[in-house]
Amino acid sequence: MRLAWWHDALTDDSGLKGRGEPVIDALRGLNAAPPAGLAQWLDGWEALIGEIDLPAYAQGRGGGLFRALAGEDAIPHWLAQAGAAWALWDLSGQASDGDIAEKAIAMARRHLLPATIPWPGQWRPMRLAYQLARHDIKRGRHAPPGLTPALYMRLIRLALLRR
Repeated sequence: MRLAWWHDALTDDSGLKGRGEPVIDALRGLNAAPPAGLAQWLDGWEALIGEIDLPAYAQGRGGGLFRALAGEDAIPHWLAQAGAAWALWDLSGQASDGDIAEKAIAMARRHLLPATIPWPGQWRPMRLAYQLARHDIKRGRHAPPGLTPALYMRLIRLALLRR
């Protein structure tokens, strides 16, 4: 129910739905539509309710989030694909069902990008998230359930060594 409320509030053209909610009010205070991809991001979360739809989850949560962070309505297919890989990797570390975690990692492998993709500088945070996920996905490993020292060190290394 809460996801449906957020979806309605983010897509409400009248500006009435969600009034009084600080995040919704802040988004409306920007005098612009909510960032592209937020409704898609919510749809991704909804794909985990009931019959789990991993492809819809990956495209919604990952593709939608990366689209929202890019701040653009139209993003390259490869950026949505990178977001999908990241979302599936993240799910693998949070899923209580081992079968879902294994399916998520297997599906994430199909979303890995060639190493030659040139990431624009403004998309660096998404590149870092994707590279963290890519490391584990290539090895068939699930995401850790939290920020471990090893994951933190990989993040620092990626941030310092890759421009």
